[in-house]
Amino acid sequence: MDDARLWEKFACGPGLKLEAHERLTDVHFANISSRLDRLEMLMERLEKRLWLTVYGVVAVVLATGFQSIMAAIPH
Repeated sequence: MDDARLWEKFACGPGLKLEAHERLTDVHFANISSRLDRLEMLMERLEKRLWLTVYGVVAVVLATGFQSIMAAIPH
């Protein structure tokens, strides 16, 4: 029985290398995932700004058109 416990504690070099590689891969995927989350958040903010700009331009065009119509109507 003592021999069985000795073999259970023994870890071979390639097995440790594979385990370290798996941990490193997990860290890389976690890092990539967090970067993608930040990128998605920045894209959402950019999209909101873009729509705000589009609505602002449309408002200016409509206001200019309304102003020219009001100027053309006699008092």
